[in-house]
Amino acid sequence: MLKKVLKNFKKGKISEKEVLQYLKSLPFKDLGFAKIDHHRTLRRGFPEVILGQGKTKDQTVRIVKEMAKYSNVLITKTNEEIFKAIKKDYKKISYNDLAKTIVIEKEKIKLKNGKILVLAAGTSDIPIAEEAVVTAELFGNKVDKAYDVGVAGIHRLFANLDKISKSSVIIVIAGMEGALVSVVSGLTDKPIIAVPTSCGYGASFKGIAPLLTMLNSCSPGVVVVNIDNGFGAGYFASIINK
Repeated sequence: MLKKVLKNFKKGKISEKEVLQYLKSLPFKDLGFAKIDHHRTLRRGFPEVILGQGKTKDQTVRIVKEMAKYSNVLITKTNEEIFKAIKKDYKKISYNDLAKTIVIEKEKIKLKNGKILVLAAGTSDIPIAEEAVVTAELFGNKVDKAYDVGVAGIHRLFANLDKISKSSVIIVIAGMEGALVSVVSGLTDKPIIAVPTSCGYGASFKGIAPLLTMLNSCSPGVVVVNIDNGFGAGYFASIINK
Protein backbone atom coordinates (compact mmCIF):
# COMPACT_ATOMS: atom_id res chain seq x y z
CA MET A 1 0.00 0.00 0.00
CA LEU A 2 2.86 2.42 0.80
CA LYS A 3 4.29 1.90 -2.70
CA LYS A 4 0.88 2.67 -4.16
CA VAL A 5 0.61 5.88 -2.12
CA LEU A 6 4.06 7.04 -3.23
CA LYS A 7 3.33 6.21 -6.88
CA ASN A 8 0.06 8.13 -6.75
CA PHE A 9 1.84 11.11 -5.20
CA LYS A 10 4.50 10.99 -7.91
CA LYS A 11 1.77 10.97 -10.57
CA GLY A 12 -0.01 13.88 -8.90
CA LYS A 13 -3.10 11.85 -8.03
CA ILE A 14 -2.89 12.65 -4.32
CA SER A 15 -1.58 15.64 -2.39
CA GLU A 16 1.32 15.94 0.02
CA LYS A 17 -1.23 16.42 2.80
CA GLU A 18 -2.85 13.08 1.96
CA VAL A 19 0.54 11.33 1.96
CA LEU A 20 1.38 12.77 5.37
CA GLN A 21 -2.03 11.70 6.66
CA TYR A 22 -1.28 8.14 5.60
CA LEU A 23 2.21 8.18 7.11
CA LYS A 24 0.81 9.39 10.45
CA SER A 25 -0.69 5.94 10.97
CA LEU A 26 2.67 4.24 10.52
CA PRO A 27 4.13 2.12 11.96
CA PHE A 28 1.01 1.40 14.05
CA LYS A 29 -2.27 2.95 15.11
CA ASP A 30 -3.07 2.83 18.83
CA LEU A 31 -6.78 2.25 19.49
CA GLY A 32 -6.24 1.84 23.22
CA PHE A 33 -7.34 -1.80 23.37
CA ALA A 34 -5.43 -2.73 20.19
CA LYS A 35 -2.42 -1.49 18.24
CA ILE A 36 -2.95 -1.93 14.49
CA ASP A 37 0.33 -2.90 12.81
CA HIS A 38 0.24 -1.05 9.49
CA HIS A 39 3.89 -1.94 8.84
CA ARG A 40 3.15 -5.68 8.77
CA THR A 41 2.90 -5.79 4.97
CA LEU A 42 6.26 -4.03 4.58
CA ARG A 43 7.98 -6.49 6.91
CA ARG A 44 6.17 -9.74 6.13
CA GLY A 45 4.61 -9.26 2.71
CA PHE A 46 1.05 -9.72 4.03
CA PRO A 47 -1.14 -7.47 6.23
CA GLU A 48 -2.05 -8.21 9.82
CA VAL A 49 -4.94 -10.66 10.28
CA ILE A 50 -7.68 -10.32 12.89
CA LEU A 51 -8.37 -13.26 15.20
CA GLY A 52 -12.07 -12.84 15.90
CA GLN A 53 -12.07 -15.19 18.87
CA GLY A 54 -12.37 -13.40 22.22
CA LYS A 55 -13.00 -9.94 20.76
CA THR A 56 -16.21 -8.01 21.34
CA LYS A 57 -18.29 -6.85 18.38
CA ASP A 58 -17.36 -3.22 19.02
CA GLN A 59 -13.64 -4.03 19.22
CA THR A 60 -13.75 -6.00 15.97
CA VAL A 61 -15.70 -3.30 14.13
CA ARG A 62 -13.22 -0.60 15.20
CA ILE A 63 -10.20 -2.72 14.24
CA VAL A 64 -11.71 -3.50 10.84
CA LYS A 65 -12.51 0.17 10.21
CA GLU A 66 -8.87 1.13 10.78
CA MET A 67 -7.31 -1.73 8.85
CA ALA A 68 -9.63 -1.41 5.85
CA LYS A 69 -8.33 2.11 5.20
CA TYR A 70 -5.07 0.68 3.89
CA SER A 71 -5.22 -3.06 3.19
CA ASN A 72 -7.24 -6.19 2.61
CA VAL A 73 -8.83 -7.55 5.77
CA LEU A 74 -9.13 -11.14 6.94
CA ILE A 75 -10.98 -12.06 10.13
CA THR A 76 -10.65 -15.66 11.33
CA LYS A 77 -12.65 -17.60 13.95
CA THR A 78 -15.52 -15.13 13.61
CA ASN A 79 -19.29 -15.35 13.10
CA GLU A 80 -22.25 -14.08 11.06
CA GLU A 81 -23.16 -11.48 13.69
CA ILE A 82 -19.86 -9.66 13.05
CA PHE A 83 -20.40 -9.95 9.30
CA LYS A 84 -23.84 -8.34 9.56
CA ALA A 85 -22.39 -5.53 11.69
CA ILE A 86 -19.80 -4.49 9.07
CA LYS A 87 -21.04 -5.66 5.65
CA LYS A 88 -22.96 -2.45 4.83
CA ASP A 89 -19.74 -0.40 4.94
CA TYR A 90 -17.77 -2.37 2.33
CA LYS A 91 -18.45 -3.29 -1.29
CA LYS A 92 -16.25 -6.37 -1.68
CA ILE A 93 -16.91 -8.31 1.50
CA SER A 94 -17.67 -12.00 1.92
CA TYR A 95 -18.42 -14.43 4.74
CA ASN A 96 -17.48 -18.11 4.60
CA ASP A 97 -19.84 -19.89 6.97
CA LEU A 98 -17.78 -23.11 6.95
CA ALA A 99 -14.43 -21.43 7.59
CA LYS A 100 -15.92 -18.77 9.89
CA THR A 101 -13.94 -16.11 8.05
CA ILE A 102 -14.70 -12.63 6.76
CA VAL A 103 -12.76 -11.14 3.85
CA ILE A 104 -12.72 -7.50 2.77
CA GLU A 105 -10.86 -7.23 -0.52
CA LYS A 106 -9.55 -3.72 -1.14
CA GLU A 107 -7.14 -4.76 -3.88
CA LYS A 108 -6.46 -7.94 -5.83
CA ILE A 109 -3.10 -9.51 -5.02
CA LYS A 110 -1.35 -10.90 -8.08
CA LEU A 111 -1.36 -14.69 -8.26
CA LYS A 112 1.89 -16.54 -7.62
CA ASN A 113 3.24 -19.08 -10.12
CA GLY A 114 2.78 -22.18 -7.98
CA LYS A 115 -0.40 -23.88 -6.79
CA ILE A 116 -1.32 -24.77 -3.22
CA LEU A 117 -3.25 -28.01 -2.68
CA VAL A 118 -5.42 -28.40 0.42
CA LEU A 119 -6.31 -31.96 1.43
CA ALA A 120 -8.83 -32.74 4.17
CA ALA A 121 -8.98 -36.25 5.62
CA GLY A 122 -12.67 -36.16 6.52
CA THR A 123 -15.75 -34.02 6.03
CA SER A 124 -15.49 -32.91 9.66
CA ASP A 125 -12.10 -31.36 8.84
CA ILE A 126 -13.49 -29.15 6.05
CA PRO A 127 -14.04 -26.01 8.20
CA ILE A 128 -10.31 -25.86 9.01
CA ALA A 129 -9.45 -26.70 5.40
CA GLU A 130 -11.67 -23.83 4.20
CA GLU A 131 -9.88 -21.45 6.58
CA ALA A 132 -6.60 -22.41 4.89
CA VAL A 133 -8.15 -21.99 1.43
CA VAL A 134 -9.60 -18.54 2.20
CA THR A 135 -6.27 -17.37 3.61
CA ALA A 136 -4.18 -18.66 0.72
CA GLU A 137 -6.52 -17.23 -1.92
CA LEU A 138 -6.64 -13.79 -0.31
CA PHE A 139 -2.84 -13.73 -0.30
CA GLY A 140 -2.81 -14.23 -4.05
CA ASN A 141 -2.32 -17.97 -4.50
CA LYS A 142 -3.91 -20.42 -6.88
CA VAL A 143 -5.56 -23.05 -4.69
CA ASP A 144 -6.87 -26.53 -5.44
CA LYS A 145 -8.54 -28.83 -2.93
CA ALA A 146 -9.66 -32.40 -2.32
CA TYR A 147 -11.83 -33.29 0.66
CA ASP A 148 -12.71 -36.55 2.41
CA VAL A 149 -9.59 -38.40 1.22
CA GLY A 150 -8.49 -39.92 4.54
CA VAL A 151 -6.71 -43.21 5.16
CA ALA A 152 -9.93 -45.10 5.98
CA GLY A 153 -10.46 -45.21 2.21
CA ILE A 154 -6.98 -44.73 0.78
CA HIS A 155 -8.20 -45.23 -2.81
CA ARG A 156 -9.91 -41.83 -2.52
CA LEU A 157 -6.50 -40.21 -2.05
CA PHE A 158 -4.97 -42.12 -4.97
CA ALA A 159 -7.69 -40.70 -7.20
CA ASN A 160 -6.09 -37.28 -6.57
CA LEU A 161 -2.48 -38.13 -7.43
CA ASP A 162 -2.61 -35.81 -10.43
CA LYS A 163 -3.50 -32.85 -8.20
CA ILE A 164 -0.68 -33.80 -5.81
CA SER A 165 1.90 -33.94 -8.61
CA LYS A 166 0.85 -30.54 -10.01
CA SER A 167 0.97 -28.67 -6.69
CA SER A 168 3.91 -26.68 -5.31
CA VAL A 169 2.89 -26.84 -1.63
CA ILE A 170 0.47 -29.24 0.06
CA ILE A 171 -1.58 -28.58 3.19
CA VAL A 172 -2.82 -31.78 4.84
CA ILE A 173 -5.59 -31.43 7.40
CA ALA A 174 -6.65 -34.36 9.58
CA GLY A 175 -8.18 -35.17 12.94
CA MET A 176 -8.63 -38.61 14.57
CA GLU A 177 -5.15 -40.22 14.45
CA GLY A 178 -3.78 -37.82 11.79
CA ALA A 179 -2.14 -40.53 9.66
CA LEU A 180 -2.89 -38.92 6.30
CA VAL A 181 0.09 -36.57 6.39
CA SER A 182 2.70 -39.37 6.44
CA VAL A 183 0.99 -41.12 3.54
CA VAL A 184 0.90 -37.95 1.42
CA SER A 185 4.49 -37.05 2.27
CA GLY A 186 5.60 -40.51 1.13
CA LEU A 187 4.02 -39.92 -2.28
CA THR A 188 5.57 -36.57 -3.24
CA ASP A 189 8.67 -34.37 -3.10
CA LYS A 190 6.57 -31.26 -2.33
CA PRO A 191 6.74 -29.49 1.06
CA ILE A 192 3.93 -30.58 3.38
CA ILE A 193 2.21 -28.43 5.99
CA ALA A 194 0.25 -30.57 8.45
CA VAL A 195 -2.74 -29.28 10.41
CA PRO A 196 -4.13 -31.42 13.23
CA THR A 197 -7.81 -30.79 13.98
CA SER A 198 -9.81 -31.23 17.15
CA CYS A 199 -12.21 -33.64 15.38
CA GLY A 200 -12.32 -37.13 16.86
CA TYR A 201 -13.45 -39.22 19.79
CA GLY A 202 -12.24 -39.05 23.40
CA ALA A 203 -8.76 -40.51 22.96
CA SER A 204 -7.89 -37.98 20.28
CA PHE A 205 -7.77 -35.47 23.17
CA LYS A 206 -9.22 -32.62 21.07
CA GLY A 207 -6.40 -32.75 18.55
CA ILE A 208 -3.45 -33.76 20.74
CA ALA A 209 -3.33 -37.29 19.24
CA PRO A 210 -3.10 -36.15 15.57
CA LEU A 211 -0.68 -33.38 16.61
CA LEU A 212 1.70 -35.95 18.09
CA THR A 213 1.28 -38.26 15.09
CA MET A 214 2.17 -35.45 12.71
CA LEU A 215 5.15 -34.32 14.79
CA ASN A 216 6.39 -37.92 14.77
CA SER A 217 5.91 -38.49 11.04
CA CYS A 218 8.53 -40.90 9.71
CA SER A 219 8.44 -39.21 6.31
CA PRO A 220 10.68 -36.11 6.15
CA GLY A 221 9.61 -32.78 4.65
CA VAL A 222 6.67 -32.19 6.99
CA VAL A 223 6.11 -29.13 9.19
CA VAL A 224 3.24 -28.95 11.68
CA VAL A 225 1.14 -25.98 12.77
CA ASN A 226 -1.10 -25.74 15.80
CA ILE A 227 -4.40 -27.57 16.29
CA ASP A 228 -7.20 -26.14 14.09
CA ASN A 229 -4.82 -23.52 12.67
CA GLY A 230 -5.92 -23.49 9.04
CA PHE A 231 -4.97 -19.82 8.84
CA GLY A 232 -1.39 -20.56 9.92
CA ALA A 233 -1.09 -23.25 7.26
CA GLY A 234 -2.45 -21.00 4.52
CA TYR A 235 -0.11 -18.21 5.60
CA PHE A 236 2.99 -20.42 5.69
CA ALA A 237 2.11 -22.00 2.34
CA SER A 238 1.87 -18.48 0.89
CA ILE A 239 5.35 -17.65 2.16
CA ILE A 240 6.75 -20.82 0.55
CA ASN A 241 4.90 -20.10 -2.70
CA LYS A 242 6.08 -16.49 -2.67
